[in-house]
Amino acid sequence: MHYLLTYELADDYLQRREQYRTEHLKLAWDAVERGELLLAGAAGEPIDSALLVFTIDAPAIAEDFAAADPYVRHGLVKRWTVRKWHTVVGDLASTPVR
Repeated sequence: MHYLLTYELADDYLQRREQYRTEHLKLAWDAVERGELLLAGAAGEPIDSALLVFTIDAPAIAEDFAAADPYVRHGLVKRWTVRKWHTVVGDLASTPVR
């Protein structure tokens, strides 16, 4: 199954992220190595959000990720949500439909 962790970023995110970026990226790459996180990155122009795609069986792992993320803990993220993503097209789709 896939879950989307979506971040709504603070207006000063780009100015403040550097001091927390190494810890944030380690958290993310550790999740990749465990097979939990598939893709992640900032979105928008200018950047105003971030999307993280998890391949997990339940939302708790993505929720725990957000709770541990220094970007969340230090207010760089104004709001976050975890939602199940019902993937149906593509080689990695959870429930392919043709």
